[in-house]
Amino acid sequence: MPIFLIAQTAPPSATPQLLLMVAVFGAFWLFFFRPQRARMKKQREMIAHLQLGDTVRTAGGIIGKIRRLDDNEVVLEIESGQMRVVRRFITEKFSEG
Repeated sequence: MPIFLIAQTAPPSATPQLLLMVAVFGAFWLFFFRPQRARMKKQREMIAHLQLGDTVRTAGGIIGKIRRLDDNEVVLEIESGQMRVVRRFITEKFSEG
């Protein structure tokens, strides 16, 4: 190939690489960040609406009934007595029945 033809070729465009980066970010947002934010919102709403007598499960797997609510803590009644738990470690609220 003659040298004058090589010198006249245009440098590669960065547009395909940029589009690929945007597509990867969009996929991460769609499949990871958006569902995670929805789960976090649902968890915060559940914790905000806890009431006395609700049966809940903690992050450690302990199941008990709520006997007292404070701003940051709840007191759970379990089979062997009572225990205090930080509110944000309650992971699930069981429906009655």
